Amino acid sequence: MIKVCFKTFGCSMNQADSEIMQGLLKKAGYEISDEGDLLIINTCTVKDQTIKNFKKFLEQYKDKKIILAGCIAQTQKLEYSAIGTDQIDKVVDVVEETLNGNIVHYTKREKNERLNLPKIRKNEIIEIIPICQGCLDKCNFCQTKAARGHLFSYSTEAIIKQMKEALAEGVKEIWLTSQDNGAYGKDIGTNLVELLKQILTIEGDYKIRIGMANPNHLIDIADEIYEILQNPKMFKFIHIPVQSGNNQVLKDMNRRYTVEQFIEICNKLKGITLATDIIVGFPTETNEQFKDTLKLVKQIKFDVVNISKYSARPHTFASKLKQLDKKVINHRSKELTKLFKEISLERNKQWIGWKGKVLINDVNMGRNYAYKPIIFDNEMKLGSHQNIQIKEANTFHLRA
Repeated sequence: MIKVCFKTFGCSMNQADSEIMQGLLKKAGYEISDEGDLLIINTCTVKDQTIKNFKKFLEQYKDKKIILAGCIAQTQKLEYSAIGTDQIDKVVDVVEETLNGNIVHYTKREKNERLNLPKIRKNEIIEIIPICQGCLDKCNFCQTKAARGHLFSYSTEAIIKQMKEALAEGVKEIWLTSQDNGAYGKDIGTNLVELLKQILTIEGDYKIRIGMANPNHLIDIADEIYEILQNPKMFKFIHIPVQSGNNQVLKDMNRRYTVEQFIEICNKLKGITLATDIIVGFPTETNEQFKDTLKLVKQIKFDVVNISKYSARPHTFASKLKQLDKKVINHRSKELTKLFKEISLERNKQWIGWKGKVLINDVNMGRNYAYKPIIFDNEMKLGSHQNIQIKEANTFHLRA
């Protein structure tokens, strides 16, 4: 039996794609292993550091048969076989060709729902369901649209079918993922709110986590999203990337909302765990504009901040601008990180003494209704619910 191993970089969409490719290969008679005769690397192009990590990893396996998948495979031609972001269902064909000594590129653009296919879950109780691919925006710093394309929303019926099958297999946690959940349905005459309303009619013992949604698509539905997040089957959590706290920088980034609109959304989602993304060191960002970002973080007090040092992505508008000195970018990153750690610890301390039920979704870890990560000293049964009391708060997690 031929063994195939995987390495996945990037977002939960990439993780979902890897799970599907593994499932298809297993169905075709291949063995999925930590070490194999062939290596499939599912790649990400969103950050320069991720590209560096990928290249460093690739150097270790030059003598092995390799297939590239994901965003780099879609946007760059390298001397390896490739599976683009639209054709992961062709993975068996690509593997067979590669094992026969051929280099093939399956990178044709297709509208292809990646739902209700065989899969091997990385975590047996977590089901990652892509609800759409691509986006409606064209941010000046981002290369993802080149890899994932224009918005293509998957049918509500197919999403519901996959969720029901996952629940029947013992899944307890559902991740709804995409490049932009907020844009879901705008190409097929529906929206995220209507999708969630239908999903929540499904019976069962489960929790749903909403993935990233851009502010410009949440402005009109924030009140309805808040109401839906009150449902006990929903984690009270949402990921809304602001990227900058200054309107001119947002305009330069070609983000289609203002800081004021973002704050309005956050005010409508009071009591919800808020995660955001921030880019520091965008080429046009001044020191004063960066201070506006610090001011926004202090005002909103986010629970999660994913901080990215700006790095020029090939073929993007921002890559053609005069770039800031890396020392300036590093300094701003450290300053924002320091501020966020202080706020995160302060917010986490408010949970000390809380008693309630958590879902055990990883080794020695669970999540409560607010999707707060809670670490345990003792191993708990995966997928079980435990009544706990929080005894300690750290910067990035709680202990119980």
